[in-house]
Amino acid sequence: MPGKVRIVTDSSAQFIDPSVIQRYGITVVPLEIQIGAYTYREGVDIDAERFFQRVAESHTLPELIAPSVEHFAEVYARLNRQTDQVLSIHLSRSIHSTWENARAASQTLLGRCEIVTLDSQTTSVGLALLVETAAKCAENNASLDEVVRTVRKMIPRVYAIFYVETLDYLRRAGLVSESQAILGAMLGIKPFLTIEEGELITMEKVRTRPQAIDKLVEFVTEFAAVQELIVLQNTPYPTEQTRMLQDRLALEFSPRPFPVAVYNPSLATIIGPDAMGIVVVEDDSADPDGDEDDSTWQLPSN
Repeated sequence: MPGKVRIVTDSSAQFIDPSVIQRYGITVVPLEIQIGAYTYREGVDIDAERFFQRVAESHTLPELIAPSVEHFAEVYARLNRQTDQVLSIHLSRSIHSTWENARAASQTLLGRCEIVTLDSQTTSVGLALLVETAAKCAENNASLDEVVRTVRKMIPRVYAIFYVETLDYLRRAGLVSESQAILGAMLGIKPFLTIEEGELITMEKVRTRPQAIDKLVEFVTEFAAVQELIVLQNTPYPTEQTRMLQDRLALEFSPRPFPVAVYNPSLATIIGPDAMGIVVVEDDSADPDGDEDDSTWQLPSN
């Protein structure tokens, strides 16, 4: 009889409740962050606080490095001693090469272990929520096919939007040209990014922080019902922007506490150290007759 499905992800998955990792036996493979001449393993040698401190001290932009094929192969081989079913879920392959390395490593165990490498088409908290869903499903002794179907069904319901203060990181990622970055800095333009079908794209631009808050609130109001909502910022303390956003959310929507978290180093290498964002999981359990699940935070229609 096949062993229980084991879940693997990478450290770009940001769990609001880190105890989930141990509770469900999730394997997290660390990405590496290179800052100048130093390389750190995310979640092992460096956390968000130290990352932002090192970036402030450094004159170079950080670089995100994927775990090697060999590293992934070692992880899969170790898990193969316990099971012959593995689901490996990673940050969007359109954003980074981690998925490709995991995919290549999965081929080394063909015939011995069934390994599905899944492109989450997102990262950070969105990825973590997908991983947690997969782990809970596996805990209920679902088959690998059932776990994969559950996660695939959830992927289109995960959305993210980020307000970015600097264009330098986007320039390095190839999202804007050097001339656009220079012109944007001169004009004080601050872009909004969203992850659409796995790709990080520029959707709108604003010049002031109040305008940014308006856009974040507008983004959330597009959903009829929200299952999860997490605000991401670059400091453990409430910022002026966060307070403005919380006030607007309290005025616009039914009151419900929602987490505010410092985004992790891997996301910061992509969007920069002075950004803010919202991750939303759209709810799909609303009763067509209008009776809503009590656990769902309902947003009023516009």
